[in-house]
Amino acid sequence: MADYWMEWASLLLRWLHVITAIAWIGSSFYFVWLDLSLRKAEHLPKGVHGESWSVHGGGFYHVQKYLVAPEAMPKELHWFKYESYFTWISGFSLLIVTYYWGAQVFLIDLSVADLSVQQAVGLSLGSLAVGWIIYDGLCKTPAGKDLRVLGLLVYVVVLLAAYGYSEIFSSRAALLHVGAMVATWMTGNVFFIIIPNQKKVVASLKQGKTPDPALGLQAKQRSTHNNYLTLPVLFMMLSNHYPMTFVGEDLWILVALVVLIGAIIRDYFNAGHAGANGFRVRWQWPVASVLILTLAFWAKPPSVALEASDMINDNEVQAIVTTHCTGCHAAQPTMPGFSSPPKGVILETLADVEKYKQQIYAQSIVSRAMPPGNMTQMSQEEREILGGWLEKH
Repeated sequence: MADYWMEWASLLLRWLHVITAIAWIGSSFYFVWLDLSLRKAEHLPKGVHGESWSVHGGGFYHVQKYLVAPEAMPKELHWFKYESYFTWISGFSLLIVTYYWGAQVFLIDLSVADLSVQQAVGLSLGSLAVGWIIYDGLCKTPAGKDLRVLGLLVYVVVLLAAYGYSEIFSSRAALLHVGAMVATWMTGNVFFIIIPNQKKVVASLKQGKTPDPALGLQAKQRSTHNNYLTLPVLFMMLSNHYPMTFVGEDLWILVALVVLIGAIIRDYFNAGHAGANGFRVRWQWPVASVLILTLAFWAKPPSVALEASDMINDNEVQAIVTTHCTGCHAAQPTMPGFSSPPKGVILETLADVEKYKQQIYAQSIVSRAMPPGNMTQMSQEEREILGGWLEKH
């Protein structure tokens, strides 16, 4: 019964996570566009960096940006922070419900590292905290004043994290943890830097003091990172539904390509919003397309040597399926953490296996994503036998 309620918790948390992520990313992308669309004009009031006109919902909007702050505070000031906070809270809660509660299924792969549940959860929590400390420290070093140098250093940290996670967790959990670490940086930027700096500016204005311009520059640094990291994080969070993205032996290569692709695509939109033209907004999609094809070819699994189908008998295949598949894929699963068969797929008879042969072949033979974390220790020989039978039928 506990597994049943945890599945409901997972569904509701995933729903909340998607809703809050849409709200956060939507507001973030809007303000990036707004900031880049600002144009200078002679009539602007003192302290105004630029203005932007837009039309939506049957009306016109006129927005002006003060580079530091206005001379007097407005009566009503809108803040954008809870979208970020609740995206992280719901995402972390989902990590607990799915990967901590079901650690033996989704987090641990004994063929990668012989970890207990407590060790795996501890490493997960510790890595998120340490990851933020390293990232925040890099941003505050002298290198942080040059966004390109800092960006390269952050890129290296992400790749090192991808390699490290792949050495301790299942491949599914490793890629997701890279995304979770970067997402923690992004919310940390909002919680520890951007909002506190903005509050300091407001407090200075209320006291009749001139705000420190460095506060805005620091917030701008972190906001820029959040802008370029959004698309890679989204890819990593969606990846656990697509085994071909997390079964490669060198996970860091996939992460390297995904981060580059996401950053290049964001650069296209940023440049376009700023009014750029010509080569400045023409190189991104061709380069991104080449990198995407490179990623797809790199992630393509090797061909599988199958047993001769005429040497395989049905009883042998039934035994393999019963040992490695039916624990989860049964009308009444016996595997802890499952109250119902994943995606409604039941594999209790050979007729069931034949019905879902394409999915089984992709998940268990080609990508080897199933069983999750190879928790039942399915051998390569068994995969070859099952694959040969599936090809015959």
